[in-house]
Amino acid sequence: MDAKKISLEEKKVKPVVDHLNDLLANYHIHYQKLRGCHWNVKGKSFFTLHVKFEELYTVALTTIDELAERILTLGKPPYSTFDDYIKKSSVKEIDTIGLKDTTMVKALIEDMATLIEMEREILDITDKAGDDGTNDMINRFMQFKEKNTWMLRSFINED
Repeated sequence: MDAKKISLEEKKVKPVVDHLNDLLANYHIHYQKLRGCHWNVKGKSFFTLHVKFEELYTVALTTIDELAERILTLGKPPYSTFDDYIKKSSVKEIDTIGLKDTTMVKALIEDMATLIEMEREILDITDKAGDDGTNDMINRFMQFKEKNTWMLRSFINED
């Protein structure tokens, strides 16, 4: 590992990298679910949700890239196969064809809750490792999802 090149201890960074790779796998499944929702949403909410889902998958794609690049920065390779993503992910695939718009939104809220939980755990790990760079990045990802969870919950009138 090349963690020493950025003034981090390798043994402290290993759990960070492991958790980042798990988060990366979960984001890939979440990203594909967002794409499916974007493609398959129908009904009165089409125009609103089609645009929102596109915004969310665009951000998720950028997040995936940032996660992979951070893993590389810390000296390890990121997961890069769908086999890895499916095996490692807590977020599960769903078939979005024919789903009600509110069912789609609820599934995405659940994904975001899972991702936020993982990110909170990573924040603890990065704090212990003295990895402020990863901590800042993960905090930014989490804040975006927290706000969008609120928006999606408001959309379906869920407290």
